[in-house]
Amino acid sequence: MSKRIKHWGVIFLSFVLVSCSISISQPTATLPLPVTIHQSTPTTVVPTAVVTPTVFSQRSPLTIPIVNLANIPISSVGFNLEVVAQGLFVPWSIVFTSPDRILVSERNGYIREIVAGKLNPKPLIYFQSVAAVDETGLLGLDLDPDYSVNHILYACYTTLKNGLFFNRVVKLQDLGTSIQELGIIIDNIPAGHYHAGGRIRFGPDGKLYITSGDALQKDLAQDVNSLAGKILRINSDGSFPVDNPFKNSPVFTYGNRNSEGLDWSLQNGLLIETEHGPTGFDGPPGGDEINIIQPGANYGWPLVSHTQTAPGLTPPLVDFTPAVAPASAMFYRSTLFPTFTNSFFFGGLEGQGIFRVVFAPDNPAVISQVEKLNLSVGRVRDLVEGPDGSIYFTTSNRDGRGQVQPGDDKIYRLTQK
Repeated sequence: MSKRIKHWGVIFLSFVLVSCSISISQPTATLPLPVTIHQSTPTTVVPTAVVTPTVFSQRSPLTIPIVNLANIPISSVGFNLEVVAQGLFVPWSIVFTSPDRILVSERNGYIREIVAGKLNPKPLIYFQSVAAVDETGLLGLDLDPDYSVNHILYACYTTLKNGLFFNRVVKLQDLGTSIQELGIIIDNIPAGHYHAGGRIRFGPDGKLYITSGDALQKDLAQDVNSLAGKILRINSDGSFPVDNPFKNSPVFTYGNRNSEGLDWSLQNGLLIETEHGPTGFDGPPGGDEINIIQPGANYGWPLVSHTQTAPGLTPPLVDFTPAVAPASAMFYRSTLFPTFTNSFFFGGLEGQGIFRVVFAPDNPAVISQVEKLNLSVGRVRDLVEGPDGSIYFTTSNRDGRGQVQPGDDKIYRLTQK
């Protein structure tokens, strides 16, 4: 593997974000344009070429700002908080199939529906082979880009094979009153009972992006022949796009410890990712990240974490220490909350709430503001923008790490006050 490397040296620089002003001077970048692909069924992963990763910051010394949870201010934006559904078991992902219908995955293997604000007591499907232990189970959901025509959606869930955990992504048919499993499109993604990844999102290029954790085998994150510790990119039929950075491989990025949040900015098309940092047994606690994702880039885990960097590794935009445990990602596009338009949000598990991140309008690699919404609902995982501009989110208080509140777990909605 050959790379053009500009020497940096390792910098440890910490400061507290009190005024919420963060400056990281970095150039912009864009995702590759979609191309015509060869439709083929994936078999084995044999990367035969390595691209030089795009490293955003070329200044010396490199500064990665640290955001301390205790110093993040509370947003002054008011809202109404409404319970949409309750009595759920660790709702992991929610999608809207229409303005008045929501599908939600529960980590124990059920997909439920909420129609006109009412939770259907009967699941639409139950995945009998799902293995729900610690952080594994039924995880991400997303709709096919042509869902309005074909009623196809996709789900990621964990299975147990010979004592090992693996994630798979399956194709589903939404029949209205039930959901039918049509087949597996990618399988054998190492999961581990912790660091299981599991977020799936269709990008504006029509490709399906999948996050995988390091499966408690952190060295696999640096192995491009492994699917662990990566962001994967595939076609909707499971084949590998010909413009992926590694030939005959779904690997899009590597060196990712455990990501559960992906979304694209409408302003510049950049893919932004949230990623969990180490938790003590595998490194100093904290170091949660927000990253600009570029094809073929190496995000450093486990070679570096927190404010560390090294030649050829792409640094994060920010380091959250102590941990906030970012569990999702969403750019807010509506004008229902004008202050929030084009802001980036993520749900925090350890941070217990919703965090808003503002990127500088003239430089997408500069974070100019971080704040937290005024909520007391416990651990927050997924959040999405509803068709009406409201913000919907799920709690994760029944995951064994939170303090269970009456009626948990819930789906909430934030509406204009």
